[in-house]
Amino acid sequence: MKRYVLGLIAAGTLMGCQSDMQDLQDFVVQVKQSTQISIEPYPTFSKTPAFEYQVADKRSPFQRLSGITAETIQTAKANCLQPDFSRAKQPLEQYGTDALSIKGFFTRQQQTWALIQANDGTLHKAKAGDHLGLFFGRITSIRDGKVSIIEMLPDGTGCWQEKQATLTVSQAAGEQKNV
Repeated sequence: MKRYVLGLIAAGTLMGCQSDMQDLQDFVVQVKQSTQISIEPYPTFSKTPAFEYQVADKRSPFQRLSGITAETIQTAKANCLQPDFSRAKQPLEQYGTDALSIKGFFTRQQQTWALIQANDGTLHKAKAGDHLGLFFGRITSIRDGKVSIIEMLPDGTGCWQEKQATLTVSQAAGEQKNV
């Protein structure tokens, strides 16, 4: 008996769905008939004159200059500023100068030290002559609330150029002031 009642309910539901489906189908037909489709025509583009490359006889910027060989570069490297690659790295050389902040200073036995905090929270002490930063930075002086640094940046030809940078007490890690 239960099955019979459930079957009647299911049949009634299907009949209701079909009448709802007929209403939906009638609505779709009505919308299709009353809607006008208007598609814009494709835009017309004016023809651009062809570009004539007039420096084909010049050197490509992606090729070495003629006359520069590996031997010339090695000679240039020997005659220009180079960092000391054989020197052992110090702990502050694993951080960029933008990841360092000065937390304070102290003097001990006529030597001024800076307390430098890295962005990972570690605290280090450094004096003039110590190295820091990713570009072979060397502390040149510590005074007046500033740590002066000389960094060496590659110039792309195998040589290195010196650049002055300064860290101050008021800076937080990530706020480097270049001088």
